[in-house]
Amino acid sequence: MAMATATQSDIAAHAAVKTKPRLWSNLGFQVALSMVLGIGVGLIWPDFAASLKILGDIFLRLIKTAVAPLVFLTVAAGIAAAGDIKRVGKVGLIAMIYFEIVSTIALTLGLVAGNLIGVGKNLGHITASATSMKGAEAAAKAASSSHTTFDQFLLNVFPDNFIGAFARGELLQVLVIALIFGFGLMALSPEKRAPIENGLNAISTAFFEFIHIIMRLAPIGTFGAVAYAVGANGTAVLISLAYFVLSFYAVIILFIVVVFGAICALFRISLFHLLRYIRDEIIIMLGTASSESVLPRLLEKLPAYGASKQTVGLVLPTGYAFNLDGTSLFMSMGVIFLANAYGVSLSWEQELGILAIMVLTSKGAATVSGGSFVVFAATVTASGILPIEGLALIFGVYRFLSIALSTCNVIGNTVATIVVAKLAGEFDETARDRLDAVVSGA
Repeated sequence: MAMATATQSDIAAHAAVKTKPRLWSNLGFQVALSMVLGIGVGLIWPDFAASLKILGDIFLRLIKTAVAPLVFLTVAAGIAAAGDIKRVGKVGLIAMIYFEIVSTIALTLGLVAGNLIGVGKNLGHITASATSMKGAEAAAKAASSSHTTFDQFLLNVFPDNFIGAFARGELLQVLVIALIFGFGLMALSPEKRAPIENGLNAISTAFFEFIHIIMRLAPIGTFGAVAYAVGANGTAVLISLAYFVLSFYAVIILFIVVVFGAICALFRISLFHLLRYIRDEIIIMLGTASSESVLPRLLEKLPAYGASKQTVGLVLPTGYAFNLDGTSLFMSMGVIFLANAYGVSLSWEQELGILAIMVLTSKGAATVSGGSFVVFAATVTASGILPIEGLALIFGVYRFLSIALSTCNVIGNTVATIVVAKLAGEFDETARDRLDAVVSGA
C-alpha cells in the first residue's frame, strides 16, 4: 500500500511538472522578447519600423473598447463593497479619510518627482500622429481660449445620457455615473443590494477576461510601438525608458521609507518590523506582480499582528479598491513621462486638473496585474491632452513597473489596516508583543 501511494505521489508530481507553464508561454516574457525584437528592427530597418506603428494603434483601440465599462463596473462595485458607512461606524469613516489623504499624497509626490527628475525629457520629443497632435492641440487651446472654459469643462463632466457617456467614450462622465450609482447601491438594503453587487462583480469578471484576451495581443502591439519609436527617434527612447523605470523604483522606495515610515512613527509602529512580518507576501509579490495573490494570506496574518478580525475584513479589501499608492505614483509619473516625451507643455492648472481625474480613476484600478495600466489608459484618454499612442510605449516596460507598484500597494494597505485599527481602538498591543520574539528570531 505504501509503495502504491508513493507511486501515485510520484505520478502526480510528474504530472505537475509536466503541466508547468513553459517560459515562452508567459506574457511578460513575450512582451520582453517583443521589445527586444522591436528595438532590433527599429535600429536595423528604421524606415520599415516606422510603418509598424499600426500594430500598436490596433492594440490600443482594442484596449479602449473595454476602458469605459470596466471603469464603471470596478468603481461602482468598489464603492458598494465598502458597505454602509453608517453601519460600519467609525472604522469605515476613518479608513476612507485615510485612503484619500495617503492616495492624494502619492499622486502629488508622483507629479512633483516626475517634474523634478524630468522623466521623458531626454527623448527629444517623439513625433506623435497627426490625429493625436490635433486632439492635443485642440484640447490645449480649449483649456486657455476663454474665461468660460472652466464652466464648460465643469458642465461636460456631468452626463445628460447614461448610455451616451459610454458611446462617446466620455470617461469623466462615466466616472460620475459610477460614483452616483455606487452610492445609490449603498443606500439600498443589504437584501436588495446583494444581487446587484453579485451581478456587477460577475460582469466585471467577464470584462477582465475580455481584457486578458486583448492582452494576449500585447506582444504584437508592443513590438509595433517600440519598433516605431526606435525607428523614428533612435536610441534615445531606450535610454529614456530605462531612466523612467529606475526613477520610478527610486520614488517607490522613497515613498515607502519616508511616507510610510513617518505614518508608522506617528502611530508608534515599527515599519521594518511590519515589513519583516509580511516578508513572505512581499517575495510572492515580487514574483507575481499581483496584489490579489497575497490578499487571502494577509487577511489571515494581520489579525495575528493585533488588528481585530472585523477591522481587517473591512479595511483590507476596501483598500484594494481605494488605497492603491503604488498605482497612484505610477499614474502621475506616467503622465509627466508622456507629456515630456511628446513635447506637451502642461500648465500647473492642467496638472491639477489631471490630478483631480486621477483621484477618481485610481479608485477603479483592478487588483490583478495589468489593472493599473488600464486605469492609466483611462486617465490619459480622459485628459484629452496627452497622445494615447504613448501608452503602448509604456506598456513595453510595464511589467517591470508593476512589480514595484503592486508591492507598494500591498505594503500601503497593510500599514493602512494597522493604522485604522489603532485609530478605531481595534488594535491589541499584546498580540503584537507576543509576535516580537517570533518575528525578530525568524
